[in-house]
Amino acid sequence: MSDPVSLAQALIRCPSVTPADAGAIGVLEGFLTPLGFACRRLQFDEVTNLYARIGTQGPNFCFAGHTDVVPPGDAKLWKHDPFAAEIVAGTLYGRGAVDMKSAVACFAVAASRFVAGGKPFGSISLLITGDEEGPTNVNGTRRMLPWLTENGERLSHCIVGEPTSTAVTGDVLKIGRRGTMNAKLVVTGTQGHTAYPQKANNPIPAMAALVSRLAGWKLDEGTDHFDPSNIAFTTVDVGNPATNVIPADVRAAFNIRFNDRHKSAGLIAHIEAEIAKIEQEFGVQVSFTHNVSGEPFLTAPGPFTKLLAEVTTDVIGRAPELSTTGGTSDARFIKDYCPVVELGLPGGTMHKADECVPVAEIEKLTALYERILAAYFANPPA
Repeated sequence: MSDPVSLAQALIRCPSVTPADAGAIGVLEGFLTPLGFACRRLQFDEVTNLYARIGTQGPNFCFAGHTDVVPPGDAKLWKHDPFAAEIVAGTLYGRGAVDMKSAVACFAVAASRFVAGGKPFGSISLLITGDEEGPTNVNGTRRMLPWLTENGERLSHCIVGEPTSTAVTGDVLKIGRRGTMNAKLVVTGTQGHTAYPQKANNPIPAMAALVSRLAGWKLDEGTDHFDPSNIAFTTVDVGNPATNVIPADVRAAFNIRFNDRHKSAGLIAHIEAEIAKIEQEFGVQVSFTHNVSGEPFLTAPGPFTKLLAEVTTDVIGRAPELSTTGGTSDARFIKDYCPVVELGLPGGTMHKADECVPVAEIEKLTALYERILAAYFANPPA
């Protein structure tokens, strides 16, 4: 497993659907320990995580990623066994081939090739979780980072190996992400007979008014680095099969993607103000619950992003796009500890049946990571 493709195959063959580890962390430990990495398993409830570091001085350059994967789904949709890690016509197939076991393999092999020339003046670490694809992300990176602080571990800069590229490896660097909030509304009125509406209080018009006001809310025009923030309703549901009954309540759900012009607390305050108006106007009660998956963040263009962009340009022959589009990743937690950028494989097949990546892209990403390490430790950015 001295090459990234073999290591990626070994990881894919571990059916590590969140929260199962299925031996994936052990595969990494077996590769990193002989290189001189101090490997520490961090077990939080049913989730196995790994922090591995070589070196004791700063700066500490960190590669972050995950070995858990989403379920493969209906096996009939796969032409290749999702956990066999087959290579066909120069392409590696399997769940996690793109998201993101191959990138984890590239981390490890790039580090091994770099330290073969002598240990860096500083440290290289791998922060690997088994709880990135789960619904709550509670027992992975979110808990590992405070553990690092409590144990005197400090990260200087970080690359997260999510599949952020589009056409070819390295054509996109994610320097930030929008925040995201999921919310639910329940408007409660008074149930009654449709023939006697004056004896009821129909919650549907109140919900319709609230949905209309929130859906028409123009949050901003975007920024230099972010698309405009947006709110999208995902469901409005009464669940009333009767044609002669005014329902007691109606439910709705929505998602907000917001840029760095906003904090979740300000958005919540605005929504609560609109709810108060609806309650007063319609005489209903409104329940509002929400979950903030992450606040927006931006690793502002500077020495670190310049280094990554220059090395990437040298390796792939074109300047990468600096982007903040897409969903969320564990970078939203890491940004509170050090500057972080996401750089990984092309993500076109992630979470799909027959997830796959050309072997050449794995080799390219490994070479890119190795070059980044060389440039970083030659002149560490402030």
